[in-house]
Amino acid sequence: MSGYTVLVTGGTGQVGLELLRQSWPADVTVLAPARDQLDLASGDSIAAWFASREVHCIINPAAYTAVDLAEDNVGAAFLANAQGPAWLADIARQRDIPLLHVSTDYVFDGSLDRPYHEEDPVSPLGAYGASKLAGELAVRAGAPRHVILRTAWVISAQRNNFLKTMLRLAAERPELSVVADQHGCPTSARDIAATLRTIALAHLADGSAPSGTYHFVNDGSTTWHGLAEAVMAASRAHGGAAVPVRPIASADFPTRARRPGNSRLGTAKIRSDFGIAPRPWQDIVEQIVSELSLPSPKSEKLT
Repeated sequence: MSGYTVLVTGGTGQVGLELLRQSWPADVTVLAPARDQLDLASGDSIAAWFASREVHCIINPAAYTAVDLAEDNVGAAFLANAQGPAWLADIARQRDIPLLHVSTDYVFDGSLDRPYHEEDPVSPLGAYGASKLAGELAVRAGAPRHVILRTAWVISAQRNNFLKTMLRLAAERPELSVVADQHGCPTSARDIAATLRTIALAHLADGSAPSGTYHFVNDGSTTWHGLAEAVMAASRAHGGAAVPVRPIASADFPTRARRPGNSRLGTAKIRSDFGIAPRPWQDIVEQIVSELSLPSPKSEKLT
């Protein structure tokens, strides 16, 4: 075989953008079609796109991620997060290719007092988590060669996320109030992409590479309040806005959808099977804030 083609869905999202920025081998072509070319909400669109292309691996980070809106848009959430992956799994099975599917900590209810392992019972609290769990089930049932990668608290220098929201609010308000009783693992979209790249290349090189469900988050854990304080400290160090962060309870910040109190995920399995060693979450906060603090390139003056 002269080369490989990898399909990346959701190429404009946090993880999708980072997948396109990864350093792929010269014999790997990465395709990230726009929605008007490949619509994961349409089985006909998926079939038509694949009909004229040879693809050797599918990476699916695309998802409906509006947790609160999902409570009132259950059909849309399940179409994107369950039916779309089911169609991709069917393609993967027909072509005997690996499907790497990104999932979430929200498949758990957060009741455990330790990091969740891959085999722990699932019990989503809301529509978003239920739709992502349905997607996991569809991928397991439909694609023999699959990797389901659960992750959590995704942050990056791109798109909308908690870290960027804290920086924006720090420039607008004298103080921030942030939930301090939800625990999780902040995770770099870039590190998720690098992990997916490692797994994809392992499967392209060896058809018997490990399959199954894996957890990937950056090392260590904190609360949303702790993450916000780390963001403020990094911003201050880079000369940016930084304000005090007041801890509050979840009950003081009601949301449409319930959130797990414990979103910590254990990573022993992915470390063992793929040799992946997650970086500390504090390092990724510093890296992202540093990137966002860099001055924008100035356009050249026309003469």
